[in-house]
This record gives sequence, structure tokens and C-alpha cells, in this order.
Amino acid sequence: DYIIDEVILKAIEAPRAEVSKYAPKMTTMKIDPDKIREVIGKGGSVIQKITAESGAEINIEDDGTIHIASPDAESCAIAKKCIDEIVFVPEVGALYYGRVVSYLTSKRDGAQMGAFIELAPGKDGLCHIRDLEFKRTEKVEDVLKIGDMTWVKVIEIDEKGRVNLSRKEALREVEAKMAAGEPIK
Repeated sequence: DYIIDEVILKAIEAPRAEVSKYAPKMTTMKIDPDKIREVIGKGGSVIQKITAESGAEINIEDDGTIHIASPDAESCAIAKKCIDEIVFVPEVGALYYGRVVSYLTSKRDGAQMGAFIELAPGKDGLCHIRDLEFKRTEKVEDVLKIGDMTWVKVIEIDEKGRVNLSRKEALREVEAKMAAGEPIK
């Protein structure tokens, strides 16, 4: 008791609310084992790039457990974000705030059929023209321009892994959440 009362409590009254940003950091995350190859990359190129960009050390186990060790919290967060983007799989029914990256046009008559929305780097889905607005839309660019950010909802992931989106459903849900005072994630 003497050591605690006379030495420790006089040096520091209570534990700090958070660890110093300069303290070494270690994080563990779990991914689908089928995605390990994507995180490592050909000849280790992807994982080497993540390590170089973040300054973190990354160890991957066969069961999909990833240990990230870094000299500070920021390096750890950068590495985790890179890995999360690689293994990202959209969820049916979830809302995403994405960027319009291109339009889908008909090969037959050149008519615009929808917009591709990037949900995460390298992962996008198609919002068909009928799912853009609550009214009839003639051209996608009347509603969305390349580079615009918009809310979309994943309505289906088909058997080929294609992601189908609805801007109408997303706007309806975002509006309802805002009216109820709920956070939008």
C-alpha cells in the first residue's frame, strides 16, 4: 500500500484518458481467408506497398487474422484502412456515400442506362437510370455528373458479383433517418 499511496498516486493521480499518440500501437483484425491473396498481392507487392506507405509491420495468419504493429497510432490506422479497402465487400441493404466514376451507355443506341458509383477504391456498383430519381430521367447527367458524391443503397449483388444500387432508396432512407434524428453511417 505504501508504494501505491506514496509513490504511484503522487506521480500520477489517475490513468490517462488515452494512450499517447507516440506510443507503439498494435491492432488485430480478421479478414476472409479467401482475401489473403489480395492483401499480399503478386510477389508480396500489395503488402509491401502498405508497409511502405504506413510504416507499420503486418503479419498475416492462414486463418485471416492480421496483426498490425506500428510505431504510432496513425501508422496503424493507415495500414488498417488500406487493408479494409482491399477486402471491402458491400452489404445488401447498406447505405454508402460514393463518387460517380462513369456512365453505362447502350451499345445499341448510345442511350445512357445508369451510373457507376465507387463505394470504395476499386469497388463500384451500378445505379440504373430508373433508380436515380423519383421521376422519369432522360439522361443520367441531368441528375449526376462524373465526380459527384451521392448516397446509394445496395439493393442486390447478383450471381456474377455485380452490385446493383438505388439512389432513390438511399435518399428515402437518408431523409427518414434525418427526420428521426438518427445518425447516417
